[in-house]
Amino acid sequence: MVKVADLVKRLLVGRALRSAQAHEQLLPKRIALPVFASDALSSVAYAPQEILITLGVAGIAAYHFTPWIALAVVIILLTVVASYRQNVRAYTSGGGDFEVATENLGSNQGLVVASALMVDYVLTVAVSVSSGVENLGAALPLLAEHKVAAAVVLVALLTVVNLRGLRESGLAFAIPTYAFMLCIFGLMLWGVVRLAFGADLRAPTADYSVTGEGVGLGGFALIFLLLRAFSSGCAALTGVEAISNGVPAFRKPKGKNAAATLLALGVIAATMFSGVTALAYVTGAKFADPSVGSVLLDRSGRPVENPGPVIAQVAQTVFSNFPPAFYLITAMTALILVLAANTAFNGFPVLGSVLAQNRYLPRQLHTRGDRLAFSNGIVILATMAGVLIYAFQAETTRLVQLYIVGVFVSFTISQIGMVRHWNRLLRTETEPRKRGQMQRSRVINAFGAAVTGLVLLVVLLTKFTHGAWITCATMAVLFVMMRGIRRHYDNVADELTVPEDAQVDESMLPARNHTIVLLSKIHKPTLRALSYARATRPSSLEAISVAVDAEEARQLQREWEERGIPVPLKILDSPYREVTRPVLEYVKSLRRRSPRDVVTVFIPEYVVGHWWEHLLHNQSALRLKGRLLFQPGVMVTSVPWQLASSDRIRRRPESFGAGSVRRPYAVARKDDQVKT
Repeated sequence: MVKVADLVKRLLVGRALRSAQAHEQLLPKRIALPVFASDALSSVAYAPQEILITLGVAGIAAYHFTPWIALAVVIILLTVVASYRQNVRAYTSGGGDFEVATENLGSNQGLVVASALMVDYVLTVAVSVSSGVENLGAALPLLAEHKVAAAVVLVALLTVVNLRGLRESGLAFAIPTYAFMLCIFGLMLWGVVRLAFGADLRAPTADYSVTGEGVGLGGFALIFLLLRAFSSGCAALTGVEAISNGVPAFRKPKGKNAAATLLALGVIAATMFSGVTALAYVTGAKFADPSVGSVLLDRSGRPVENPGPVIAQVAQTVFSNFPPAFYLITAMTALILVLAANTAFNGFPVLGSVLAQNRYLPRQLHTRGDRLAFSNGIVILATMAGVLIYAFQAETTRLVQLYIVGVFVSFTISQIGMVRHWNRLLRTETEPRKRGQMQRSRVINAFGAAVTGLVLLVVLLTKFTHGAWITCATMAVLFVMMRGIRRHYDNVADELTVPEDAQVDESMLPARNHTIVLLSKIHKPTLRALSYARATRPSSLEAISVAVDAEEARQLQREWEERGIPVPLKILDSPYREVTRPVLEYVKSLRRRSPRDVVTVFIPEYVVGHWWEHLLHNQSALRLKGRLLFQPGVMVTSVPWQLASSDRIRRRPESFGAGSVRRPYAVARKDDQVKT
């Protein structure tokens, strides 16, 4: 069964890679762009739609604000990209916003950023996959009926692809990402050409009307609604920060290549978002969602439940004279939305590794798997995203309300940290050219901090009661949890640290070593344990058995004497037929008589080859070990006896688990097997 599991793992994940092959997993810019930018690029599929949904609350008249809101979103996007280009040049270790905030503002601010990013990465997977299924459902109605199951299956497939390693996942995602970019630019170009030649491009929903709970809003209420629409459109900025967390994955020079990739991301994402929003506005595409207070009505005044995503409406309108292009764009949009989750699959595990290295998360997250990917982080991300998709029934609009809060928390704190970073360097830098570069970078980061801080305030004000409070609460829980983990690791480190001036104190050595061999009957494992115990030359040695059954105890005593075993046997009375308690009490009595002595307990154990055999053997030994390990001054030694069924395990070649490729001796042992 284990061998079959190993075979399945190799088929899905691939062969194990050595640590020395890590450089082969580094990415050139042309592959890094689709790996880290697919989230930001894919947002053109839902960010314009979210703007229209929010404006629809005020009725169709509010749609004329669409171009101005889109312009504000583009300005923010380019500002953030310019700011993060300074980040990736200054910090190339992969800590990203967490490292910037921790180094320049303190550990608490760093943990706020880390918790925000972790929540955002989970939401990135949930929103991207849910939106992808929704877009694909526009062409395949059957899929829309089972969108939760489809979304969960897609998350599982993404998990397997990412477990195969960064380079292989990058190659798998590069072609679809570039194909999506070509499709969107083709859509924009063909739309402009048809409009220039006088074509009347009218979306299927152009003649529909939108009614909302806030029809006729004015004054402060209208301003608040516009701010809310702007905050929804800022979903286009998600994923920009992923490159700062993934700098170690770039080829050298890492900082320069990451900055160049960020620039390409900013220009492409801004152009695509502007083009799709403009076409949606010109063609009169409409979208509404009753859950946020707007309803789409057809020409006869009846509610329209599913008009299709906005980008699908635009594609259907622009390519009305060539339907295959519509289906191609629909398919590529759904695919890129699913693949956009890959941004989180590359960012979350790296962030988890950095946090684990700083003792804020369990150390297992810092360990690379046998494909040199952070396997534990990938699995945890997929699990949490799957739970979120199920909880919100893969509804993109509901999930987006939780979105982007974490993004702008990390944006703002990170840019404030970068301002302090440049201030610190400027105090000691004297070369005029370098000072000029630092001052320009400080101005860019300061402007970015001010702008993203303002957007964060808008997002919190407009989205808090619509679901953002869930994100804030989750961030608080993660913050407290990570502080608790760090406190635990620090306490353990203090407890185990040896003082620098500590010397071996002969007076602290154990006076004697009392050795006990536990047994229930005389058989081969018992004799092996006795022989091994005698070989250790203890101060005293005795065999102990518990009299659960009086007749069996007397028979054991007789056989012991008949065999002439040169070790005294002591049978402990157990009126309530317990095994663990009498042994514990006897060991404690030895410790009380001589507190400076050490008691070593030898326990014979069976080594079995089938999982079900564990249920039939060693249960008493496991309970005893579990209790004895908590007794001070007591050492527990297992003496294995390999049953015949264990031969199947012993003969099997050594398999490598998560992180084993990091241990030099694992590679050496594998080489030895090849030589033999």
